[in-house]
Amino acid sequence: MFRLDGKTALVTGASQGIGEGIARLLAKQGARVVLAARNQEKLEALAAEIGGSAHALVLDVSQPETFGEKLKNLPEDLGGIDVLVNNAGITADNLLARMSLDDWDRVLRTNLTGAFALSKEVLRGMMKKRWGRIVNVGSVVGLMGNAGQANYAAAKAGLIGLTKSLARELGSRNITVNVVAPGYVVTAMTDKLPEQAREELIGQIALKRLGTVDDVAAAVLYLASEEGGYVTGQTLNVSGGLYI
Repeated sequence: MFRLDGKTALVTGASQGIGEGIARLLAKQGARVVLAARNQEKLEALAAEIGGSAHALVLDVSQPETFGEKLKNLPEDLGGIDVLVNNAGITADNLLARMSLDDWDRVLRTNLTGAFALSKEVLRGMMKKRWGRIVNVGSVVGLMGNAGQANYAAAKAGLIGLTKSLARELGSRNITVNVVAPGYVVTAMTDKLPEQAREELIGQIALKRLGTVDDVAAAVLYLASEEGGYVTGQTLNVSGGLYI
C-alpha cells in the first residue's frame, strides 16, 4: 500500500525539516523525487544520500517568474510531475502594529503565491495524464490563528481556500488537491526551548507530545497515493489535538 512506483514528485523546501522528511518517504515508497529549495549544497547532498531516484533543483518559490524555465530543464526521464508538494515557507513574525508591509508581502508571496504559481505550472502535464496529486503543507495556525503571525496565518488560511477551489476545478481530471496542516513539530527551534516553555507547549496538545517530521510526511504520503485518491479539497489536521 501507499506505493508511488513510476511517479515523479516535486517537493519544495526539501533541503531540511519537514520537506526533507517528505522527500525521503516519497522516495522510499518508489517515487522519483525532485528536491527543490534554494540551497544547492544541501540539495545535492540529500540527492546523493537518497540515490538515483532523486534530482536536485535549485528553486526560489518567491520568484515564480523562474518556474517555467526551471521545470523545462528537468531531465526528460523524470516524465513530468505527478505529485506536487508545496511545502516551502518562511515566517516574519511580529504583532500587527509592528509588522511592516514588506514582511507581509514576503510571507504571502513565498507561502501562498509560490504555491499558486507552481501548481499552475505543473497542471498541464497532470491534466494530460488525467492523474495528479497536489498537497499543500499549511499549518494549524491557518485554522486557529496565532498572535504575532497575522501574515503567516493569512497565507496558510489562503492555502486552504486555494486548495478547495482547485479541487473543484480539477476533480473531473482525476487530480486531487489537499492540505496537510501540521501543529507544533520537533525542530531545532523547539529543542532550544526552556523546559518549562516546552512543557507548557505540550500541555496544550491532546496527545501530550510534539509532532515529528515523520507524522507529517505520512499524512502527505497518504494524500499522494492511490489510496488517498477519493479525498480532495480537504485539510488534514496533523496537530495531535492542538486544534480540534
